[in-house]
Amino acid sequence: MQTLKKHFKKSLAFIFISALLPAQLNLAATDLTAQDKYLKARVKSLEQNSDHANHIEPVEKSQEFHGVFYGFLPCENCNGIKATLSLKQNNLYLLVTQPAKESSKEFYEKGKYTWDDEKHTVILTPRNDASIKHYLIKDEGTLIQLNSDGSPMQADKATSYTLRRSDSAKTREVHIH
Repeated sequence: MQTLKKHFKKSLAFIFISALLPAQLNLAATDLTAQDKYLKARVKSLEQNSDHANHIEPVEKSQEFHGVFYGFLPCENCNGIKATLSLKQNNLYLLVTQPAKESSKEFYEKGKYTWDDEKHTVILTPRNDASIKHYLIKDEGTLIQLNSDGSPMQADKATSYTLRRSDSAKTREVHIH
């Protein structure tokens, strides 16, 4: 009988441990799920509460306004001048002009440009002794050349001195370098 009791106790202990083991595994799995949910909620909360604007350096307007502008400008001694103005992100520009006549040479002008937010103008300051050029910013895709003193040209001439950004112009004159 004693052996039967011992065997019965062992069997009962085995059954009891077997019953508890899956419960322990379920609790562990539930704990891991709960921890995972908590961590995700905490990360989401921290992302919403953090303001990354404090880490970003302010960008000057002239750094945002850049691109390649094309136009066909009037000329007294020729049929016109093909012009390509490239405003780069680092406030440098390249102006390429070419009179519209047979085997004409391209002229290059390099320099820096500045942005006048109040007057809505871009001012080109060349490296060499060429004159400073002023352009009125009509919209993000259109520049209108101004007189050398920065004043607007006569209304009938203003439309002739227009440069359009490459992504806004339907056709564009391309200078091959």
